[in-house]
Amino acid sequence: MTERIQNLLSLIRSGKHHIYRHKISYRPVEELARCNMPDEERSAERLREVLEAQEPIILPGQRILFLRTAENLPDIFTETEWEKIYKSNFIHEHSRVCNICPNYEKTIRRGLLAEKERCAQAKNGASPSEIRWLNCVEKSIDAILNFAERYRQKALELGMAEEAAILKRVPAYGASTFREALQFFRILHFTLWCEGEYQNTLGRFDQYMFPYLEKDLAAGRLNEEEAFELLEEFFLTFNLDNDLYPGIQQGDNGQSLMLGGVIPGSGGKDGFNLLSDMCLQASGELLVIDPKINLRVSSRTPLSVYEKGTRLTKAGLGFPQYSNDDVVIEGLVKKGYRREDAENYTVAACWEFIIPEYGMEIPNIGAVNFPELINRTISEHLEESRSYEEFYHFFTEALNHNCAEINDNIQSIYMVPAPFMSLLMADCIENRRDISFGNRYNNFGYHGVGISSAVDSLAVVKKCIFTEKSLTKQQALSIVRGDADSALLARLRYEEPKFGDGDAWVNDIAVTLCHDFAKATENLRNIRGGCVRAGTGSAMFYLWYAEHVGSMLSGHCKGEAFSANYAPELFVRNKGPLSVISSLTAPDFTEVANGGPLTMEFHSSVFRDEDGTEKVARLVYQFIRHGGLQLQLNSVNRKTLLEAQRDPDSYRNLIVRIWGWSAYFVELDREFQDHVIARQEFQV
Repeated sequence: MTERIQNLLSLIRSGKHHIYRHKISYRPVEELARCNMPDEERSAERLREVLEAQEPIILPGQRILFLRTAENLPDIFTETEWEKIYKSNFIHEHSRVCNICPNYEKTIRRGLLAEKERCAQAKNGASPSEIRWLNCVEKSIDAILNFAERYRQKALELGMAEEAAILKRVPAYGASTFREALQFFRILHFTLWCEGEYQNTLGRFDQYMFPYLEKDLAAGRLNEEEAFELLEEFFLTFNLDNDLYPGIQQGDNGQSLMLGGVIPGSGGKDGFNLLSDMCLQASGELLVIDPKINLRVSSRTPLSVYEKGTRLTKAGLGFPQYSNDDVVIEGLVKKGYRREDAENYTVAACWEFIIPEYGMEIPNIGAVNFPELINRTISEHLEESRSYEEFYHFFTEALNHNCAEINDNIQSIYMVPAPFMSLLMADCIENRRDISFGNRYNNFGYHGVGISSAVDSLAVVKKCIFTEKSLTKQQALSIVRGDADSALLARLRYEEPKFGDGDAWVNDIAVTLCHDFAKATENLRNIRGGCVRAGTGSAMFYLWYAEHVGSMLSGHCKGEAFSANYAPELFVRNKGPLSVISSLTAPDFTEVANGGPLTMEFHSSVFRDEDGTEKVARLVYQFIRHGGLQLQLNSVNRKTLLEAQRDPDSYRNLIVRIWGWSAYFVELDREFQDHVIARQEFQV
């Protein structure tokens, strides 16, 4: 790490750049309402105001510019207007476009003036409303160009001729060098947050940025050391403003970067390249939470790549997250994706699979509470069930009804128009249609919460009630009603087989459950004509849903958190990581194409020597070869985590993986901290 990068990193860690922030009093939203300004015009006008309110600030040593100084964003609608929107629409999260992946590459290559000309050409034959929308896109482009010019003037004032020259080139014109491309990206990404979109992902960064790096290296404009320094500064830009980005917790901001994976149309050739390697090195050296690294791998990926990824785990970053191309691509094709699009997949804010530039998908629109469905089936149908098969039939009926009910409740969706985001998405300009109304792919995703808890309970029903008859139906009912004695609950908790033990018959229950989850969504079509995808992730529902589920036949206690995503129960005394992998890779994951990672924690002592690091890398390799879908690993030490709770100031830079993102441990709410501490620490 160069001295310049070290100084920037120290400045960002200290938060000293926050002194330039201030809250802005924007034009009252009531004025927009009184003049009946259309929604898309409000978005464009508010973006102009936000960019105009930003003060051009260049930090000492900065070479990739743009810093958020106006920390708050203005309202789009009045409270009365929002009430009217809520009455007639389904509102997802903050009603903003989010969790999608723009095509940065095309705009970086073309430049904003060329994009503005594209808008002008699209007006030919357009209706008045379409022209009005295209005018909003052009207005957004003008606002960005004006803001960039103000930064250029600031650079000139400070005698930064090189930076001023770059801003004269980009974003008005297409980038011609690696540094210009990085600066252009920073401008585009910065603007998306200012327009109000969030969880703005980076996509397949190494694929669309590598040509600029390769060209510079070949021409001698940069050497690898100079390029690496630029890349590290680029990574730091994602940490300048990330505390202002919305999320469930600090760090839940969706700044996910994908590396490697199949090159579309190449016949399976992997795209892991020099820039991919440099990204892993930069992340391991900087040790910051953004951008969050994801790796696309396959059974053909060499062990050396897994070893490089494992070194990031060793560093305590909680990433990379691994996605298996062998499974994901086929799963997406099964759900109707064009193969060339499936081969180009990336992930949303956490792990859900999305398609860059063509997807306006909502991969986290609903969640199935499997433990609640199991307990309800026990309460309502266990007594009348004459066999495990009959009981399970009642469960699948409840599952089918629940999935259809989620879909039926989404009758209409409203999203705030996003004219600038639309510029970065395929076909929006040509179709003169805002991305908020949809695109080529408009699919929804349902999380599957508490799968391991459900499987373990089903195993008890099958083994203890109907096979061995060591548990009566009345005893089972007393457990879910909260009337069971502690000894009975402890026996079920610690003495009965669990998902993750490697028992084939328990694994078969998981295989069937995941298959039936997929079947329950198979024929559903959402309000936008898209399909519904089942997945094995939980998001934050592993805590939220647990509050409303009583004790379970698995031994899970009322109010106790479920495991995050797709993992054994927290209290399970597993036989080791290999048994967990053998169990949790059993289902056919091409059927649950919304994604959802197996999350595992390894004690930090595992990584003390190179041998331990290599063993973990081989475990990841085996996970992929066994057909696993996604995997994320934590390097943790319970003693350190407890010390961090007692003395947070001494552990400000301690990073952990939560459900699909990494965060600074001491910035999390206590319930999230406690859940990480409660997770099992594996050895190898």
